[in-house]
Amino acid sequence: MDLLIEIFQTSLTPMVFLYMAAGVLAGICIGALPGLTATMGVALLLPMTFGMDAAQGILMLLGIYCGAIYGGSISAVLLHTPGTPASAATAIDGYAMAQKGEAGRALGTATLASYMGGLVSVACLWLISPQLAKLALQFSSAEFFLLAVFGLCIIGNISGDDIEKGLICGCLGILVATVGIDSVTSYIRFSPEGDYNFMGGISYIPIMIGLFAMSQAFENIEDIFSEEEIQAKITNILPKKEDLKKIVRIAPVTGLIGTFIGIIPGAGADIGSFVGYNVARSIAKEPEKFGTGSVEAISGPEGGNNGVTGGAMIPMLTLGVPGDAVTAIMIGALTIQGLTPGPMLFQTNKVLVYTIFLGMFIANTLMCIFGFAGIRLFTKVLSVPKVILTPAIFVLCIIGSFAMKNSLFDVWVMLIAGIVGYFLGKLKVPTSPAILGLILGPMAEKNFRTALLKSGGDPVVFFQTPICWFFIILIFVTLFGGMIKEFIGGKKKKAAK
Repeated sequence: MDLLIEIFQTSLTPMVFLYMAAGVLAGICIGALPGLTATMGVALLLPMTFGMDAAQGILMLLGIYCGAIYGGSISAVLLHTPGTPASAATAIDGYAMAQKGEAGRALGTATLASYMGGLVSVACLWLISPQLAKLALQFSSAEFFLLAVFGLCIIGNISGDDIEKGLICGCLGILVATVGIDSVTSYIRFSPEGDYNFMGGISYIPIMIGLFAMSQAFENIEDIFSEEEIQAKITNILPKKEDLKKIVRIAPVTGLIGTFIGIIPGAGADIGSFVGYNVARSIAKEPEKFGTGSVEAISGPEGGNNGVTGGAMIPMLTLGVPGDAVTAIMIGALTIQGLTPGPMLFQTNKVLVYTIFLGMFIANTLMCIFGFAGIRLFTKVLSVPKVILTPAIFVLCIIGSFAMKNSLFDVWVMLIAGIVGYFLGKLKVPTSPAILGLILGPMAEKNFRTALLKSGGDPVVFFQTPICWFFIILIFVTLFGGMIKEFIGGKKKKAAK
């Protein structure tokens, strides 16, 4: 009981609470700006924690983390511009819903689904941290390869009715990801001699900004002086009963899956988002509405990417192994405070550990409150005339691309991707598969080759562990589940006749 009182006293002191609230607000703003990722937000504000005590500093960073992952959905819904890579899947249906004048409904769905996904991850953080962290350490190159292949299988589900075009676009994304130094042999591929920009590889963030945002800006130019505006009806901010049922059915499930993905070192919220979209489609009652503005299609990725936040904290706190780039920075923040993440942290600083657990819950709750409170303000973006909004999108795209590495090369990459995305849009080719290919292609290639090197070229390595078989079954279900369902349904119809 004394421990519990001390935890609440530490978490709810006015200064700690203020820093956490400021962190959540800053995170939402950072996440909503294209190109400014959660990792960048935490890294930029890390120096501010140097003069704070451990609880204040780490809880403020947690607030930034949770806020930024959610904040990316704001620009994804309103501008078809994922603020962070974790919101790329949300942009598919979120923007479609906003185009129908239901921006408030889309943002309300994203906010509640994000909160539910975050709560599931916090519950796992409290209850099963050590056990899940031990499971994550059993992942080797073979398991990572099969995880990446499972993610790539989602391309068919995010391509809508144009599966062939989506597969081609996904393959183009994988091809672009091969540019630069080979991560296994250090061989330089598809790079002009002496050009260090290409040797470092082509980052997927400028390409994502170009394909989603800049292409949309180019499209807006066609009718920039038209007086037609999208009338964003600010209704259904709080989801109605019908929408609530769908969110409650989807978000906790994808939040749990996102938590598990977050635990795996190297996987991140972007993978959690796309896997969440795929899972939502497979369990949705109306999967045919995906791509046209579906509540379930927004709930899936938002539950998944926010589930990753708590999941990534589990290996960091229990084993000292960062779940993603953000928690790697948080290890640095703890080290600066003279603390070493790992099993001994639970013995020597038990109050701090459980304060972090409670802080994750408070940060997610603040994110939900600030999200719903700001929806009416967010949707004002849609009432801005195109003659003002389009140049603003151009500026944001350029700043977001340049800010990643302070490189003009990334700006040119973004502009070229924007032009390509514009013409792909005219040809009705879905662009989301290209981003999935860029993210998961290198992960699949590196781990495939590493696994074969370790096994001496024996492919049996991909069938040796229960985790491998788990992913093989998931891949099989993803690829052939629809065909099996149709076959069974056809047999039942024949039997009924």
